[in-house]
Amino acid sequence: MAAFTKMQSLGNDFIMLDGIRHAVRLDSATVRRLADRHTGVGCDQLIVAEPGDDSVDFHMRIFNADGSEVGQCGNGARCFARYLIESGLTAKRRLRVRTQTSHLTLEADDDWQVSVEMGIPQFEPDDIPFRAPARAREYQLLVGGESIRLAVASIGNPHAVLRVDQIANAPVSRLGPAIEQHPDFPQRTNVGFAEITGRRHLRLRVWERGVGETRACGSGACAAMAVYRDEGLVDDVVQVELTGGVVEVNWPGTGTLHMRGPAETVFRGEIELAVP
Repeated sequence: MAAFTKMQSLGNDFIMLDGIRHAVRLDSATVRRLADRHTGVGCDQLIVAEPGDDSVDFHMRIFNADGSEVGQCGNGARCFARYLIESGLTAKRRLRVRTQTSHLTLEADDDWQVSVEMGIPQFEPDDIPFRAPARAREYQLLVGGESIRLAVASIGNPHAVLRVDQIANAPVSRLGPAIEQHPDFPQRTNVGFAEITGRRHLRLRVWERGVGETRACGSGACAAMAVYRDEGLVDDVVQVELTGGVVEVNWPGTGTLHMRGPAETVFRGEIELAVP
């Protein structure tokens, strides 16, 4: 039996596993079984803590509910900080963490608001990756015979961002999976639908790659803010309102982007990782 902790931030939920005290071996079928909300624990992402090295305190492995391993998860990173501290794996409140694609710095307050240095947003098509001849602020994408205008960014993982007039009517379930799987995104993509309601406020819904629509997506909030800050449409500090709640994203247009929001422990338990 393996011990796990269920955590959530703004309704984006995670299974946390300790790969430091005990070796954790996972395949995609095991991740899908654990993530299943009917026959497993249920989660959007599964996260494994692994030992660090001379450059970082810990490694953070991230698996989507479909079993694919990915390189970034902003809400998961905030929960990861609380998990490490509450599990007795560290006494530090400021942590250096490496994922498959990113170096993050996490800082946990006493009230479990956690700040994350998410790295520098990338907009060049090759860095997303996204097939386009040159960088542009918006691109035209043909989706099911419909021409869609979108922006792209990488926050350690790929994001497409579509601007909508009313978030409640955003075509998330119709366009989300089609854009996620579009051949111009060779690694698939997360898809954000954003309504700009002021220079310091966005409303956002996200179709997450390998998961579907979730109640919140931290890297998606960062991507939407970065796209619109780059266009000069929002200020340096923006409250991003997701279905599950609000995160604060801070980026002056250059350098490292910061995000701040809550992290909550839901329950702990034990489960068989291997099927008998």
